Amino acid sequence: MPDNILLTVIITTHNLLEKNQVDDFNLLLQLLDLQTLDEMETIVIDNQSNDGTIELLKEYKNKGYFTFYSEKDTSKFEGFNKGVLRAKGKYVMFLSCDDFVHDITALKTTVELMEAEEADFLMSTAYCRHPDGFVFEFPPAPYNIFEVLPCVRQGMMFKKSAIAKLDYFDEKFKILADYDLIIRLVMARCKPVILEKNIVTCKFGEKTYALSEKTNEEIARIFFKNYRTLYNLTDDVLEEMINYSRFPKPLLEKLAQYYPPQDKQYFMDYAERIELIRTEAVKAAEAQKAAQQAEEQPEPPQENSFGFGTDSGFHF
Repeated sequence: MPDNILLTVIITTHNLLEKNQVDDFNLLLQLLDLQTLDEMETIVIDNQSNDGTIELLKEYKNKGYFTFYSEKDTSKFEGFNKGVLRAKGKYVMFLSCDDFVHDITALKTTVELMEAEEADFLMSTAYCRHPDGFVFEFPPAPYNIFEVLPCVRQGMMFKKSAIAKLDYFDEKFKILADYDLIIRLVMARCKPVILEKNIVTCKFGEKTYALSEKTNEEIARIFFKNYRTLYNLTDDVLEEMINYSRFPKPLLEKLAQYYPPQDKQYFMDYAERIELIRTEAVKAAEAQKAAQQAEEQPEPPQENSFGFGTDSGFHF
């Protein structure tokens, strides 16, 4: 391992064999090993696996792929925080065991850009594998930051000191602590940079889709935590924000102050477009649900012999 570490890649694992994730993990490690950035290290934080994963990790450690620690975590974000505390790198990147960096020059490129721009965090495009099986491209959307997730965490890189300054991931959030961190970085006026390149492939939102109600509850808590001093966030207001991206204009005006003055109107217009897209998407989903329910209704009985029938959706 080089003495001057610029980047620490932090990976969380848990019962890789039981979850049939060994092949994905192997691919992730092999592609990290091919990276052209020499000044990097990899740390694996294992959530006390009990299915043989520990033995697998020991084999990789002995081959020099990474260092690893195995202890009980309350969530992957606690694991990430433990990784940051042990990281030697100036910058950190957070991956899950089934993600992979498909461009072998990517990490060198991202670190060089972070250094050149003296940035606190970086956002890049990612290929995302949707739970329904299709793959789509997720480009950064910096004007989305205050309304919806603007970038997947796997496509980001962070200056370790910026994360430490903000007291790390908030472990109260089990699903979207990364989104909370992004909001806090911007509100702390940390400097971002955008990499116009696709570098990583990841699985998108499996837990978010499976636990949609809990996800929405967590988003409400994230909004309340970060915006409560800017606007009176009642339950009704939060519901509109979550379901329709319908943010009160006075709140948007205050959030716009975190962008350069020349970008304020663009941010306001973007927020309006996001609200329209979300509203139309909700309407379409409701219409589809109503149509499905209508199709599932039993056929009305035929009239009998007495004649009776039944009416039954940058830059800083």
